[in-house]
Amino acid sequence: QLQLVVESGGGLVQPGGSLRLSCAASGFTLDDYAIGWFRQAPGKEREGVSCISMRDGSTYYANSVKGRFTISRDNAKNTVYLQMNSLKPEDTAVYYCAASTTYEGLRPYEYDHWGQGTQVTVSS
Repeated sequence: QLQLVVESGGGLVQPGGSLRLSCAASGFTLDDYAIGWFRQAPGKEREGVSCISMRDGSTYYANSVKGRFTISRDNAKNTVYLQMNSLKPEDTAVYYCAASTTYEGLRPYEYDHWGQGTQVTVSS
């Protein structure tokens, strides 16, 4: 069974702090997928944050996180990471990873395999 697992990395951090989220796959290899990170704050729609192609490493970022967040991959570990620096209160949300074999980008509805989500709270 295909499964994405968002491992630890979420939590409470002060503004300006950093967190790293991990997304690992079980039951399938990520080599032919694009992996996206998404977030959803209370009362808001789910939005795309970043995406990476496991095939060629192409990356995509939402304007709101460019220069602060970095997505990376480790094909050997079947894992994708999201390094989040200079965090702001508006980054507070539940973060999800998702996989797609047919799409690379930040549109959530194009993804069909989702992890369980992890809470990120940025607050002093």
